[in-house]
Amino acid sequence: MFPLVKNGLNRLQVRSIQQTMARQSHQKRTPDFHDKYGNAVLAGGTTFCIATWTYVATQIGIEWNLSPVGRVTPKEWRNQ
Repeated sequence: MFPLVKNGLNRLQVRSIQQTMARQSHQKRTPDFHDKYGNAVLAGGTTFCIATWTYVATQIGIEWNLSPVGRVTPKEWRNQ
């Protein structure tokens, strides 16, 4: 009986998905907030984020611990 129930549920799910897609494709959808302003909000957020991190990286004096190669000379050894 399990395969019979499983087969029935699969057909029911496929049919309901097909009906939902058919229903949605016939409706005229008006543009919502995301359709109107989504790209502008995304571009504005990206610009703000890049500008903020640029300021942080260049202006507030963080010591970045960059490689000291070429800037640090070794001290002379002392025999003890």
